Amino acid sequence: MGRLFGTDGVRGLANRDLTAELALDLSVSAAHVLAEVGQLAAGDRDRPLAVVGRDPRASGEFLEAAVVAGLASAGVDVVRVGVLPTPGVAHLTATMGADLGVMLSASHNPMPDNGIKFFARGGTKLPDEVEDAVEERMGEDFSRPVAEMVGRVVDDHGAIDHYIDFLVGTLDRRLTGVKVVVDCANGAASEVAPRALELAGAQVIAIHDAPDGYNINRQCGSTHMESLAAAVVAHGADAGIAHDGDADRCLAVDATGTLVDGDQIMAILALAKSREGTLAHNTVVATVMSNLGFKLAMTRHGLTMVETGVGDRYVLQAMNEGGFGFGGEQSGHIVMSDYATTGDGVLTALHLLAEVARGPSLQELASVMTRFPQVLVNVGGVDKAGLVDNEAVQGAVREAESELGEAGRVLLRTSGTEPLIRVMVEADTQQRADRIAASLADLVKQELALR
Repeated sequence: MGRLFGTDGVRGLANRDLTAELALDLSVSAAHVLAEVGQLAAGDRDRPLAVVGRDPRASGEFLEAAVVAGLASAGVDVVRVGVLPTPGVAHLTATMGADLGVMLSASHNPMPDNGIKFFARGGTKLPDEVEDAVEERMGEDFSRPVAEMVGRVVDDHGAIDHYIDFLVGTLDRRLTGVKVVVDCANGAASEVAPRALELAGAQVIAIHDAPDGYNINRQCGSTHMESLAAAVVAHGADAGIAHDGDADRCLAVDATGTLVDGDQIMAILALAKSREGTLAHNTVVATVMSNLGFKLAMTRHGLTMVETGVGDRYVLQAMNEGGFGFGGEQSGHIVMSDYATTGDGVLTALHLLAEVARGPSLQELASVMTRFPQVLVNVGGVDKAGLVDNEAVQGAVREAESELGEAGRVLLRTSGTEPLIRVMVEADTQQRADRIAASLADLVKQELALR
């Protein structure tokens, strides 16, 4: 079996790949491993403490029960915070002084999927080596606590209020005069996002804010922006905000319904922080998938860009290692470590709209960078290991890079979870990007097809 943990916890088809039994075993093992590495230490409490939250998926109900049962059976007290964004669980793990946080969500994935993500003390993600240890220790025998040592379980119905107050408290100005449509993806942001925006002073129209356990991410949210764009235009709003199922992402549209992606949001916020003198080392951390236009805009304004592999965990790793305070992904995972330990979509939305409230429209703000046409082609059924050494493919990449010069770029990378090679091309025109990407994809398929 391959590694159970991916780049963002454990995910799979609920009740097929991700079962109640697996969820229980994972939580018991996590309690044991974290206890041994000193992460679980009750201190002045009788037992260690865990915070458990979930998104609204129907499968989250039985998976939550399994996780809570596993933790309590391992001698861990549990605070259930109910339906809450992933970054909300991370925040509460830190502010409650908990030893462990658990979030049940498959983020932007379709409803049938679900996932389990663990947070260490302080609301940070578990290191790879700890995840590996959790996986290795699953199912082992252990001395079960009894009597007073069994974990207790309580519900915290005020957790959502504490989280919303925290979010709004990070702003230095009201959002008075800003009219915004927010697409909650029928997910974990359905209550938090509209309430936070309204509390901050915005006029809010909420859509896809009625989760029923089955409609999460269904033709809505950050992976389906069409209805948001239409609603912004119909309501004459200044902006639209879209979250994904667990609300760690934020994408936007301007008043015309035009997409404002994660790169543009990062550019707007990075320049604002630079002007304020709060951008650590005047540096932004972004992945190799960020648009070339973003990189050129940062350079033009005297900011440094540090590149990482794809995945918010790698952005966080680079931020922590370099002492940087701001980074993110084109997909809308934006990390502001002055306030949060992970990407927070509602936090991002509040700070983006605060810039709109200062005067310039979102359309004007987003024009700080020009988005180069970008084409991504996934080539399946190929030998990923042969990519680096295949001279025909590498030679074609060099020729394409020579043709593009400084007006584009080529990136070929392997998928971490599938037999895929991803071909990404940026160019000065859509036609050129399409042509080069198609040519390279055909060559990859021809040279590296599995036989």
